[in-house]
Amino acid sequence: MAAIRVTHELLRRYKRLRYLFADRHKQAGTDPRLPPQTRCLCYFSAMPAIGITGGISTGKSTFVNCLRELLPDAKFFDADAMARQLTHHDEAVLAQIRDKFGDDVFDANGQLNRSALRAMVFQAPEKRRELEQILHPPIRQHWSREAEKHRQSNEYFFADIPLLYETSGEKFCDLVVVVACSEEVQMQRLMKRMGLDWDSATAIIATQIPLAEKMKRADHVVWNNGPQGLLLEQAQFLRNLWTRE
Repeated sequence: MAAIRVTHELLRRYKRLRYLFADRHKQAGTDPRLPPQTRCLCYFSAMPAIGITGGISTGKSTFVNCLRELLPDAKFFDADAMARQLTHHDEAVLAQIRDKFGDDVFDANGQLNRSALRAMVFQAPEKRRELEQILHPPIRQHWSREAEKHRQSNEYFFADIPLLYETSGEKFCDLVVVVACSEEVQMQRLMKRMGLDWDSATAIIATQIPLAEKMKRADHVVWNNGPQGLLLEQAQFLRNLWTRE
């Protein structure tokens, strides 16, 4: 039933986009009866940059994998992978982390101890904000530049950004997809994935904008309470919506 409700929501949003397209054509004096794909291209004037976000453990990465399978020629940016790259190889970033967090988050070989850093930032919100101030600017600069580059190509561009709304990254996107699930399912997945108790998982979720708020702000909502097959069906629906001719 949840998947059906989301499908109805997607149809409602698609109808809203059709009205937007028609209004744009009316203002431009062009024909709104052109095929949907043409209307999309007229609306965006280039290939769209689509942001993928959600809450922790809502299934965002699994949904992105579905899109990779359905749109093999598309370009994907992974903010988590970029963060790992920065904290492994970027000397300037590592120097800032050492300056803000001290030697305790580095091992004897000078390598960043990600577990120690993670424990520190989740225990102290001000430390989390300091880490975000170090990592988010170079990540945002990189993916926004990639998005702009792909607007001039024939490839779709997807940005997998866990904290898209928290960092105001939606302004660089033409569309945003939020992958969501119920609070109970999110908690169960997070506790199992990270080996946390209820209070620790609740504290981590509380560091993000509430999922309900993200759903309200999204262009598309994908509901991920069920098996992966239902997630793939919703990915197929959106693929057809974006590429419809």
